[in-house]
Amino acid sequence: MAKECSFDVVSEFDKQELVNAVDQVKRDLLSRFDLKNSNSSIELESDKSIILTTSDEMKLRNIEDILQTKLVKRGLSIKILDGQPIENALGGNVRRSYNLRKGLTQDLAKKLVADIKGTKLKVQASIQGEQVRVTGKSKDDLQEVIKFLRGNEESYDYPLQFTNYR
Repeated sequence: MAKECSFDVVSEFDKQELVNAVDQVKRDLLSRFDLKNSNSSIELESDKSIILTTSDEMKLRNIEDILQTKLVKRGLSIKILDGQPIENALGGNVRRSYNLRKGLTQDLAKKLVADIKGTKLKVQASIQGEQVRVTGKSKDDLQEVIKFLRGNEESYDYPLQFTNYR
């Protein structure tokens, strides 16, 4: 009997890298000339969200740009940020909250399974909580599935990682 090979499709991020990126943004807020005396802050809320607060929307866009740059430099995808609408804060400030995406939603998992089945490769995909397990007899087929998913990653709006490849 041939051995089954498998891998998992997940959507996760390295918490420590996220903490480091936010700390770097905090240091930039203190040192950048255009952001000095703007009452700007960035807060990481227990790996669930990031909250940006500053005096006006232009500075907010600058801080968002700094945050995205730091995330990319640390190997994190910008897709983990789920931006909420800009809201007014106390003292005439503006605030924007970003929910952090972690784990696959049921809708996305169903779409991944349907897309994998649509490739007509001899693999099976099943939803297991917040991940999708892909199994097959041929490692070449599994690698084709990974290649297919990486090629279509823009359509999923979530960062995808492939773990437990065996």
